[in-house]
Amino acid sequence: MKDQYIELIINSYSGYFNYLINEILYWKWDNYFYGLLFISVVVWLLEIAFSWRKNQPIFRKDFWLDLFYMFFNFFLLNLLLLIALSNVTEALFNDFLNLFGFQINSIQFFSLSELPKPFGLIIFFILSDFVQWNTHRLLHRVPFLWQIHKTHHSPKQMGFATQFRYNWLEAVVYKSIQYIPLILIGGFALEDVFVVHFIAIAIGHLNHANIGWDYSFLKYIFNNPKMHIWHHSKALPSKYGANFGISLSIWDYLFKTNHVPRDGRDIELGFSDEDEFPQDFLEQELYPFKK
Repeated sequence: MKDQYIELIINSYSGYFNYLINEILYWKWDNYFYGLLFISVVVWLLEIAFSWRKNQPIFRKDFWLDLFYMFFNFFLLNLLLLIALSNVTEALFNDFLNLFGFQINSIQFFSLSELPKPFGLIIFFILSDFVQWNTHRLLHRVPFLWQIHKTHHSPKQMGFATQFRYNWLEAVVYKSIQYIPLILIGGFALEDVFVVHFIAIAIGHLNHANIGWDYSFLKYIFNNPKMHIWHHSKALPSKYGANFGISLSIWDYLFKTNHVPRDGRDIELGFSDEDEFPQDFLEQELYPFKK
């Protein structure tokens, strides 16, 4: 059994490394590397063309640090940790179920892949976003999780790449909490969720971008820059904050955690004890353990 897990870890690392190299070297329509580049460039150009915070420079404070976070968390973190962790977790969970005569497939309530693909992908997107909304609320409510989440709230000037500025432990928290609910409903292969995944990335980029859009009546469904800026406000409406939506704002309106009191263009961003928070990447990654 031990050798089986070791082999699984080795295969996970080698498989993802080869996948990452292929993403960089070879173009295809569902290429995550160039897809992220394309969305980032488009949203950055929108920031330049429709700049909302006029006193914020194009190359804002921590622009390059956030870019590094974006590529590290989207690609390298998966290589270093998450792919192997995900595969081993799935194997452990399946072995645990086998003790009681079950398998993962046998405990699924239903499989989204059995639905017509467009409809199934929409359901997958909504359920996944709801799980992430709840996880995001936990990151603000549980003291240790808040120490992890502070990295995302540390920028004093936001831009598109701030979406991926988060501590490596935050990815572990999201993946761990998402795993069981999504396993229970089945899912799709990576290539099937490509479009849905990049819709979520585009929404996230826009939410953090220096653009003053709220999408009119669609603001009650989709998260938007004018709503999300208040989530990063240093002055909070309550102890735990507000506007926890990832892609969808509807959860905040349904559960009364929405807060957009006025135009938030020039509000101060950050958190109360930000002076104690480190400025460089490595110290930020180790910050939760030091606290």
